[in-house]
Amino acid sequence: MNLGAFDLNLLKVLHALLTERHVTRAAQRLGRSQPAVSNALQRLRRSLNDELLVRAPQGLALTPRAQLLQQPLRDLLALVDGTVLGPPAFDPATADGIFRVALPDRLTIAIVPLLFARLHHAAPRLVLQIVTADRDHAAALLNADAIDAFVGWVDDPPPHLHSEFLLDEAPFCVMRHGHPLAKHKRFTMSALLGYPHLAVSAAGGRTQIFDDRLAQHGLERHAQVILTSFTAVPQMLRGSDMVGVFTRFAAEAFSASDGLAKRPLPLDVGNITTKLIWHARNERDPRHAWLRAQIVSVCKEISAATARPAPKRGRR
Repeated sequence: MNLGAFDLNLLKVLHALLTERHVTRAAQRLGRSQPAVSNALQRLRRSLNDELLVRAPQGLALTPRAQLLQQPLRDLLALVDGTVLGPPAFDPATADGIFRVALPDRLTIAIVPLLFARLHHAAPRLVLQIVTADRDHAAALLNADAIDAFVGWVDDPPPHLHSEFLLDEAPFCVMRHGHPLAKHKRFTMSALLGYPHLAVSAAGGRTQIFDDRLAQHGLERHAQVILTSFTAVPQMLRGSDMVGVFTRFAAEAFSASDGLAKRPLPLDVGNITTKLIWHARNERDPRHAWLRAQIVSVCKEISAATARPAPKRGRR
């Protein structure tokens, strides 16, 4: 039979007839008149070349063809109702699978432990997969459906990538406690740029957001070492006079756990904005919506815990 010649509206009528095995009850189930359902039954018989329902001592009985159709038809309509017309409800307590979240290394330190704690408590069967990615690769990963969400910053995301603001971070200078700059609560940009810098770039490139901001002020730093992750940062800074410029959460983590000094940047280059970014295909998916809500909540918690007056800026 040619599917194009079949009226798909008849499928719900067929399901009601096969379930009720009674034309009048099927009509009541569908909210239609009995003559309309009788007419639909005749059309179904012609289209499928089968009687479907035949008279029996106890009323109407299903033909062998109708019996074969009953379960596949039930599954098909459930699929349409749940997937096409509306996704199924998401219950984190019983859900399994993998949540794939990409974010730059600098944010992993602050966000991932809290996010994991939330997921472990509310959705213990879910697996949290963290992918280290920077702004240059995030869009490609989202487009390829290789990740569920990206936490970071993307330049002018296209319309099919949706976003929500998460937090702003000011950049801070990080160095060893015995560093000459650490002896002063404040210092000039000239003094800061006089020392070699340690930079972290997930892609291994020489340009970071901070370097772009410096260029807007006609300034440039000398990055003596460029790492692709933060793993070796504490050891590298403790053993040298290099300086790192990192966003607030990373700087605070280093100063609290790794014995490094943290100082405000002596130039207002603006905050670094972090957003939650996801593909439009997942906009209405309850599973994705729940994940996004957890990420937003974690970032609000972090922002509230670290909120305090912004440091005053010195002169260049």
